[in-house]
This record gives sequence, structure tokens and C-alpha cells, in this order.
Amino acid sequence: MALKETLERVDADLAAGRVPMARQRLRGLVSSYPHYPTLRRRLADVYRMYGDPAEAGRWTYLEEDRLPDEVAAFEKRYSDPVRRMRALAWQGPESAADSPFVEEQLATVRTAAAKALGHPVTWDTLAEVRGDAPETGSFRQSLAAMGCALLAIAFVAIWVNGFLDLFR
Repeated sequence: MALKETLERVDADLAAGRVPMARQRLRGLVSSYPHYPTLRRRLADVYRMYGDPAEAGRWTYLEEDRLPDEVAAFEKRYSDPVRRMRALAWQGPESAADSPFVEEQLATVRTAAAKALGHPVTWDTLAEVRGDAPETGSFRQSLAAMGCALLAIAFVAIWVNGFLDLFR
């Protein structure tokens, strides 16, 4: 479906109160046309209807006139730079941006993600990156370490129990 027809459907959805459908259509359009700032702005407006400043900030992150509280909410929700890079849903080179501000924002996010990963990453190679940037002392790492310790204890308990059965 062409861009114009989809936007007409978005308008009809919003007029009819079908906000989730409008959001879904706009997400699809942003995915297909990541360099169109108007689509990102419209999607941010829909998230404002939901009262979700983090997602509104996500979709206006590349705007010079973005709202600081929305940007802060987005950066808090997507604190990991790799997750933030994924969330922006940009495709292609930063030079495809429509302004120096957008190009600078994209470069800043990509540079932070590359630093966190410990190797270069581009908007096109991001799909090849598995997971997010490693976090030192993260809750996930703590759970993994605890799981390994419990597994080792269980193994030793089973082994000792089997060894003691030899003498019964």
C-alpha cells in the first residue's frame, strides 16, 4: 500500500478512535520510510495520546524541537546504547539524514553503542549484533552467576549422594 493511502487510513483510524490501528500503521510506515521525520512525529503524537512520554521521546529523538522530558524518559527506558540504537529504527548511513542535527544525533548514539559493544557497529550491521551491550554488575549477570552456583551445588550433592550409596 502506498504511503499516501496508508496515511489516509491512519487519519481515518484516528478519527474513528482506532488509536492502536493507527499506531500499528505508523510503525509500519516508519519501518519502511525511516528517513521521513513527518512519520516519526505523527507516531510520537499517537504515543502522546497513550500518555507514553518515553515512546514519544523515542520517535522525536531526532528532532531539534523535541521535548526534554520525553527525551529523558526515552533515554531512561532505553539506557543501554545498543537498545537505544535499535529503538531509533534508523536504516542506512547517517548521511541520509535530512539535517546536520539528525546526523549528529545518529552518530552519537552509534558511537556510544560501538563503545559499549567494544567493536564498531553501523545502522546496517546492528541486526547482526546479538543482545545488548554487556553491563558490568547487572542483575542479569548476577542471576546467571547464581544459577551456575546452584547447578554446581546440585551436581556435587547428587555425586556425594551416589558416592555414599556405595557404602550402604
